Amino acid sequence: MSGRLKHQGTKTQETPRLILRRFTTEDAQPMFDNWASDPEVTKFLTWPAHNDPEITARVLKSWVEDYAKADSYQWAITLKTFGDAPIGSIGVVAFDEGTACAEIGYCIGRRWWHRGIMSEALSAVMGFLIDEVGVNRIQARHDVRNPHSGAVMRKCGMRYEGTFRQAGRNQQGICDVSQYAFLAGDDPEVEDFA
Repeated sequence: MSGRLKHQGTKTQETPRLILRRFTTEDAQPMFDNWASDPEVTKFLTWPAHNDPEITARVLKSWVEDYAKADSYQWAITLKTFGDAPIGSIGVVAFDEGTACAEIGYCIGRRWWHRGIMSEALSAVMGFLIDEVGVNRIQARHDVRNPHSGAVMRKCGMRYEGTFRQAGRNQQGICDVSQYAFLAGDDPEVEDFA
């Protein structure tokens, strides 16, 4: 692996149930309503629930501006049976160009938990990053008190690499984090999402 990535920005991805697309500034209200304002959704995230749609609008404005950069990857998750309104987000939160490694972060509205939607989105993003961008390693981590996030990672073929004590911080304070990763050469063993 040369470690040389072929960045191409956030390209629309389609799965059996989902369209992953770029956010627009018009997504502010549905993002606020569907997940960003819910403290249960943000409980284990690094950012607090938004108490005003204007906060969501500012976040979206910065994401939309970042789309001008080829190495910006932030998708709105839309469910085909729910129209074009986003129900969650998934994106690359960090890159290590030298090792061709991308770290993924994601969240989804509580109404859509435990339906395999996030696993379907993560699988699509992993495929795109490996096949089209040339990423060699995809990693993600979660607070140990949020095991459902780890289940999403395992369902997509990511392997548990260890738990790091007091290595993260989120809305619950300093926390232990479990890390998972998938290498381009790994056998995905991905479940069927249909």
